Amino acid sequence: MFIFALLVVFKLLSIQFVQGDKYRKLADKRLIKDVVIPANRGNVYSVGGNLLATSIPKYDIRIDALTPSAETFEEYLKPLSDSLAAYSGKSSSYYQKQIRKARAYKNRYHLLARNIGYSDYLRIRNFPLLNLGAYKGGLIVEQTTKREYPMGGVAHRSIGYERFDDKGNVTRAGIDGAFGDKYLRGKDGKRLKQSIGKGQWKPIADYNQVEPKDGYDVYTTISTNIQDIAHNSLLQQLEYYEAEHGCVVVMEVATGEIRAISNLGRTSKGTYYEKLNYAVGESHEPGSTFKTMALMAALEDKIVDTATVIDTKKGRKHFYGRTITDSKHGGYGKISVARALEVSSNIGIATIIDEGYSKQPEKFINRLKAWKLNEVLGVSILGEGKPVIPEPGHKIWSKNALPSMAYGYNMELTPLQTLAFYNAIANNGVLVKPRFIKEVRELNKEVEVFDREVINEKICSDKTLKEIQEILKNVVERGTGKSLYSPYFSMAGKTGTAKSEYWMSDWEDKPRYVSSFAGYFPADNPKYSCIVVIHKPSIKKGYYGADVSGPVFKRVAQKIFTDTPIIDEVKSLEVNNDDVSKEFDGYYETAQTYRTIMPNVTGLPLMDAITLLENMQVDVKVKVLGNGVVTSQSVDKGVKLKDKQTVVLKAS
Repeated sequence: MFIFALLVVFKLLSIQFVQGDKYRKLADKRLIKDVVIPANRGNVYSVGGNLLATSIPKYDIRIDALTPSAETFEEYLKPLSDSLAAYSGKSSSYYQKQIRKARAYKNRYHLLARNIGYSDYLRIRNFPLLNLGAYKGGLIVEQTTKREYPMGGVAHRSIGYERFDDKGNVTRAGIDGAFGDKYLRGKDGKRLKQSIGKGQWKPIADYNQVEPKDGYDVYTTISTNIQDIAHNSLLQQLEYYEAEHGCVVVMEVATGEIRAISNLGRTSKGTYYEKLNYAVGESHEPGSTFKTMALMAALEDKIVDTATVIDTKKGRKHFYGRTITDSKHGGYGKISVARALEVSSNIGIATIIDEGYSKQPEKFINRLKAWKLNEVLGVSILGEGKPVIPEPGHKIWSKNALPSMAYGYNMELTPLQTLAFYNAIANNGVLVKPRFIKEVRELNKEVEVFDREVINEKICSDKTLKEIQEILKNVVERGTGKSLYSPYFSMAGKTGTAKSEYWMSDWEDKPRYVSSFAGYFPADNPKYSCIVVIHKPSIKKGYYGADVSGPVFKRVAQKIFTDTPIIDEVKSLEVNNDDVSKEFDGYYETAQTYRTIMPNVTGLPLMDAITLLENMQVDVKVKVLGNGVVTSQSVDKGVKLKDKQTVVLKAS
């Protein structure tokens, strides 16, 4: 027994003095720990300063019911309960009972309010007892942040987010995800908390050991007005055609700044939401929108000129054992190269490329490479799809590769990559990198500014550029896009209709298409470029690019043009218009002749008639019914008018 007692004493001394530091640290680790305080994520703004994404602080207010002394507790319990009752609508007795119960059960983490905003947080922490702080009043404040999107589901995927799962894996989507790590995230703080049992942790003090540093604010190139136009125009078309998914992108020609980007996918219930960023991430066969690039290559390499005549046969032609057809029954016959693009002749463009490059296909591929169509644009948003431009030796290369590529098959591009090229055509040959961000700020201080980035100073000669610009304008005026033509504002672009999943065995029974339209507006002085791509519309309602995607392009162009018209410089105000002059002379003569006698104002615009009557030598009161042009007057022509007389004008 004596030896056993010695061993116990030895063990106690060993634990106390030899291993004491180890066990004390272990105890502290179990009782006290650093808890990460997330920094407020920076805001994301539109180009006009409208809020697109913001982090809102939320607070939980708790009380350590054991911290206040008995005297303090009894003195402030009722005033605290009264204040809480006035805030929540519950009775004061309810709170008195709950807080007394928490003290009796030694609850050091009793919840008073959950997930409240900053103004409510300031209000509650100034309630009696709580205003004494953590040490005397038992106040416990826990802060979290919640990401809010003022525009709701509009452009949600493009604005993006950064999310971490339980295993630490991160998902970064859109602008928020792309710039989260470097700018938006900020630096987290730390706060010491003490274990109070049952898995609960209480802050030791009412301040943070390391204060979190908020992230920077990011100002994007997105225009909320244009974004709203693009989103709703696309949604309307997707719903009508019951399409699987689609996207629309609007870009400013000179700068490459993305003014709007909308990506909508269909749910099982038939509704649409921002499912994936199709515009940036989805590579697909572009179809006829690629014919523009193919013809430009042939023009630039002097294979043909716009007046060269191509025989498109009767709408069917064999290429290496494979038949290519045109959409027009009976074909287009012999047409010019320019007309082949205007009417989107598959045979015409395939013939040009096959005859011009079949003996040296590398020349055609090298032209595409010179335009960097085989490379990603390197945009800031993560997940850009890779283009596929095959060449001899590639696994998908065959004798049919060239004629197939000519009209947009056997290759892949993303919508944004296609748009960037059309934007270069509108931008007098300057290929600029699409840009989603203008600057980064810390309050009013500039942290970093992003300028225009040129990928290619000149994609082709001025001669080729002018020819293509004229053809794209004619596509809308008299080609496949003529249904989109408007005399009030000009557009230029190319329709596209491509088969989708045509290699699948059920395609003949269930044909699927990708409809697109890429172009710019106004045609003669381009301000914006735009692409619309819609996948798998209902073929019962239509599938051609001009019918499905074209109207979205037109609505976007029309509304942008209406809201922000392009203003041209007027060189002279001395403009003679015989009709206007004649109308003015007639109005002036009437005003000078009928000074006290009722004139005939029927047929005049209502505002002109009112002005005429109110400027007579007698004081006439005019009563108006309707709007527009005057259809009748209560006083006949030639009747002498009296002061204070009322004249009733009806208009429609």
